[in-house]
Amino acid sequence: MALRVLVPWQHLAEQLQLPGIEPILWHINDDPEDAPPADVLVTERPSNPLLRSRVSRIKGLRHVHVLSLGYEWVLEHLPENVALTNSKGAVEDATAEHCLALILACLRQLPQVGQQQRECQWTRIWTSSLHGSKVVLLGAGGVGSEIHSRLLPFKPAELMVFARTERLHEQGFRIHSLDRLRAFLPIADVVISTLPHTAETEQLIDAQFLSAMKDGSLLVNVGRGPIVDTEALLAELQTGRLHAALDVTDPEPLPSDHPLWSAPNCIITPHMAGDTQMFLDLVSQLAVEQVQALAAGESIAELQVRA
Repeated sequence: MALRVLVPWQHLAEQLQLPGIEPILWHINDDPEDAPPADVLVTERPSNPLLRSRVSRIKGLRHVHVLSLGYEWVLEHLPENVALTNSKGAVEDATAEHCLALILACLRQLPQVGQQQRECQWTRIWTSSLHGSKVVLLGAGGVGSEIHSRLLPFKPAELMVFARTERLHEQGFRIHSLDRLRAFLPIADVVISTLPHTAETEQLIDAQFLSAMKDGSLLVNVGRGPIVDTEALLAELQTGRLHAALDVTDPEPLPSDHPLWSAPNCIITPHMAGDTQMFLDLVSQLAVEQVQALAAGESIAELQVRA
């Protein structure tokens, strides 16, 4: 009997037209009906949180493969004894690249320069730079590690990394524990969050955290929106004391009338850090490999979450 596999994209369905595999086109966001019975679900993260529960209603489901690094959204909807894998290795480079773009755009004041261009105004602006800046990086997972390696050529004065536990990273740099973080905030020019959303990290960046950051410093969030207390950040932005670059927000998607859209000194991108053609190629290749392994009889218990 063929392995029934739900896939969100036509090109994935075409790649899975293989012996022993029956690809079924179904998108968790777009299809009006619940999914048909299937053994495997290959899925994006739903843009609408209300649609996440559709995973729990798939009859016969044995395995879920998410087309992203983050998988926390699916955990509460994952039926018992259903295995889970994510797309570690496919998204880290794209997210790190986007993070660097956000940092450079803010530090070199590209939004302001863009406005001057639209007004046909030739006025030079003296800006800050990564060169000589003190940078705090929250998170030392795949994305954090790739950001770290990309920051080094820009010659920051200091690059301090914080995560849940203190240890030496495999690349040789020291990781400090998060409980030591607050002491470093008053000296940081740039604070970057790549943290996952957990009970421990929710609103870690709160009013007290933000008030400890130095005047004129930049907060960058490419992790998860709920890590940041949105109201507290909005208050700091509206005074002009801090700057922010956000690829993720809370709530998300950000409502069109939300005041964060028009907050000064803030760049917002719509959770697109991983959205590149290379990411699509890599994540599709990984999904095909996972499904082929399952169809070949590899034990689902051996396919652990790639976190």
